Amino acid sequence: MALALPGKEESSMQANLWNRRDFSVRLGYLFSGLGMAGTAFGSTIPGTTGGSTKNPGTVALASNEEISRTAEAIHQEIVINASRKRVYDALTVAEQFTKVMRLGKDPGGPAAVISREAGGSFSTFGGLIAGRQIELVPNERIVQAWRSEGWKPGVYSIARFELKEEGAQTRIVFDHTGFPKGAAEQLLDGWNSHYWEPLRKYLA
Repeated sequence: MALALPGKEESSMQANLWNRRDFSVRLGYLFSGLGMAGTAFGSTIPGTTGGSTKNPGTVALASNEEISRTAEAIHQEIVINASRKRVYDALTVAEQFTKVMRLGKDPGGPAAVISREAGGSFSTFGGLIAGRQIELVPNERIVQAWRSEGWKPGVYSIARFELKEEGAQTRIVFDHTGFPKGAAEQLLDGWNSHYWEPLRKYLA
């Protein structure tokens, strides 16, 4: 008996399914490589339901594994009175970001070191903040593997800056995820006082 071949619509659905699976696998490799727990992502791994006795807010799995159902994140939208190019350059050109830093709470701090190539490293505020450039789309997007000096070795978060043009202004749609639990308030204060306030002054 001849096998029935799937129709065009069914083939498209199967292709989309495999594309989604491939994306999920690749995303998992990215976050595991950055040393981050998958706190914000669901799982298709079968396991027992119910909270863990060790860590509230988690689901216990076989082999002493856990998936956290709790996560912290920061979302901000900051309007800067400057073009996207000026904002992008101020965040990615070491000499310019050094001037931004010195308009904030670190007026005498050492110069920033910032690569403008994807995969390159950056170090700011005397090494208190460091990481890698994951994606750089000039005048549009910056994605960084970002860490603070006091975090455990190998722990990185994701900082994403999306630049939206609004006439003569730029809206920075900013998301910070994957940082250690309990750090949100301190990080939020740092973004406001060390980044956005001095950036506005620099680009005024």
